[in-house]
Amino acid sequence: MSSVSYELIGDIGVIRLNNPPVNALSQGLREGIWGAIKNAQGDASKALVLVCEGRTFIAGADITEFGKPPQAPALSEVIAEIENSCKPVIAAIHGTALGGGFEVALACHYRCAIASAKVGLPEVKLGLLPGAGGTQRTPRLAGVAAALELITKGSPIPASKAKSMKLIDRAIDDDLLEGALAFTRELITNEAPLRRVRDIVIDPDSIPEGLFDDFRKRLEKRSRGQLAPQHIVTCIEAAVHQPFDQGLAKELDLFIECLLSSQSAALRHLFFAERTATKVTGLPKDLPTREIKSVGIIGGGTMGGGIAMNFANVGIPVKLVEIDQTAINRGLAVIDKNYTISMQKGKLTEGQKTHCLSLISGTTDYADLADVDLVIEAVFENMELKQEIFAKLDHSCKPDTILATNTSYQDIDQIAAATNRPQDVIGMHFFSPANVMKLLEVVRGSQSADDVIATAMQLAKTIKKVPVLAINCYGFIGNRMLHPYGRESQLCLIEGSTPEQIDSVMQSWGMAMGPMAVGDLAGLDIGYKARQGLSESGRGDPKTYCIADALVEMGRLGQKSGAGYYRYDPETRARSSDPEVLEVIEAQAKRQGVVRREISDEEILNRLTFALINEGAKILEEGIAQRPSDIDVVYVYGYGFPPHRGGPMHYADSIGLKEIYEKICTFRQQHGDTYWTPAPLLERLAQEGKTFAQWADGKI
Repeated sequence: MSSVSYELIGDIGVIRLNNPPVNALSQGLREGIWGAIKNAQGDASKALVLVCEGRTFIAGADITEFGKPPQAPALSEVIAEIENSCKPVIAAIHGTALGGGFEVALACHYRCAIASAKVGLPEVKLGLLPGAGGTQRTPRLAGVAAALELITKGSPIPASKAKSMKLIDRAIDDDLLEGALAFTRELITNEAPLRRVRDIVIDPDSIPEGLFDDFRKRLEKRSRGQLAPQHIVTCIEAAVHQPFDQGLAKELDLFIECLLSSQSAALRHLFFAERTATKVTGLPKDLPTREIKSVGIIGGGTMGGGIAMNFANVGIPVKLVEIDQTAINRGLAVIDKNYTISMQKGKLTEGQKTHCLSLISGTTDYADLADVDLVIEAVFENMELKQEIFAKLDHSCKPDTILATNTSYQDIDQIAAATNRPQDVIGMHFFSPANVMKLLEVVRGSQSADDVIATAMQLAKTIKKVPVLAINCYGFIGNRMLHPYGRESQLCLIEGSTPEQIDSVMQSWGMAMGPMAVGDLAGLDIGYKARQGLSESGRGDPKTYCIADALVEMGRLGQKSGAGYYRYDPETRARSSDPEVLEVIEAQAKRQGVVRREISDEEILNRLTFALINEGAKILEEGIAQRPSDIDVVYVYGYGFPPHRGGPMHYADSIGLKEIYEKICTFRQQHGDTYWTPAPLLERLAQEGKTFAQWADGKI
């Protein structure tokens, strides 16, 4: 059955596309559009309407064709056929018109859309740029400044905004096809011209001086090290200063450069990794899940309140349990403030805010949780307290209620042991701020039931999180790997580096923040208090924490006290270097018998990232993570790892495991084997010349 059909309705030719599920621009669809437009040039139609069956307009390119030999006709040929039609072509848009789909619409002479439709050019999120005229046509319609924002951010916009930007010509209220036909008849009656976007000329004098340079500087901060956003600016600049065909040629050259880049490979890897992470090996696809219609949350602090917002946002009522009414009021006030901020940013209306708040209530009585379907405990990290809470929940909640802990590192089995239903206990580790961060680590205890796991993974998608399954161990995936990363940052610091150098190296490489800045943001006292509860041997090597402890004992707790590794402006929180910190570092190095030396940027980068990778290899071999790409998802969505590096395990594969193994062996010779013993899996794969991805494929 053909994915493209053609029908004459009066004097209007209707080209229908039907390539489920999202009408992706496969070779068959491209060929069908090209043929339909070509054949219609000689029939009785006066105008053509391009409309899609199913739930959406063309939602983008067929990503499965990336990296494969191109098949004719190319999208650019299809677009040229549309634009050069001797009869007006009208795109009728519903659902989403994204990427190549929106480029098809831009090549049409007119565009109409129903109110619920969205359009956009999201290629930048895959390390690409629009490769079929999107960077040339968009600024001709919407203006240069608007095009820069739209294409470098890559987020879809609603039809109403697209109309205000002149990307859509007519809004359709009800039936899309009827509305599109009526719009087309109006164009025929008015003898509307063949309006080719390519013929619009942008006056260079209309562009404010320095616009492109200023935007590039903004991108340097927003998209550190990423190739595609900067290339998009170059393409849009070409749309202003060069004829259309030259601009298209520039766009194609830079598109190919992006397509062949390691950055795009990494981002495409993440695209598939995010989708693969939701699949749990060994669980039947048709396994029944438990219905979650109401949720209880223990603890109304920053984390508990953020978790509550996730459920209220999708219409699930939440009961927030706190120790007294004062704590309840404080928690609800923070939630109200967070919703107000979102409203001020235009992310929700006042009515939506009111509705969400109406779904969150507070209580001090565990008996009020008798009928909820899920409870998430979100109190501070104290095992005795958590066990006490779970014992209460076991007594208060109905038999099939799922009992979840938000612990970031504690033993799920030990918590479950406080109940008579360990099969219903699971870890649901949200990341702060919980109402913003996309990652959810779902942690499986030794007795967690299959349907509990399946429910948690499904629920994560309901509340718009990216779930990754981890098996119970100290720190799970993310925080277990974070430990060697933090250890090496501290050792580099005491051995000769500075907070500024370490943070600069990691941020320049693409991390959202350097480890010292992260410590200041989180509060240096958190780790300090945790270490105080450990024996001297349990704290490990003093060189890995003595500087942080010394700063805390000086009252330097981080941002909240105005000073930590850096000094912070009380008004703006802008950070600056502080000579006093260097004095502390040098004093602690002397006390620990460390002779400081010059440490290169390369050594810092390798020690921090290779420590992550080595621990990741151990996690894989132990079965803590299902697959290497799951670790990548955890680190990109939960720990600020640069997306264009693909995650630590993909980054390792891109470098070559042999090179990483050899470098770790060098570090072992230099620093001893306490921290630098290669993981057995890493050693084996390096010797076999294989990658983590190949190892994962071999397991399937």
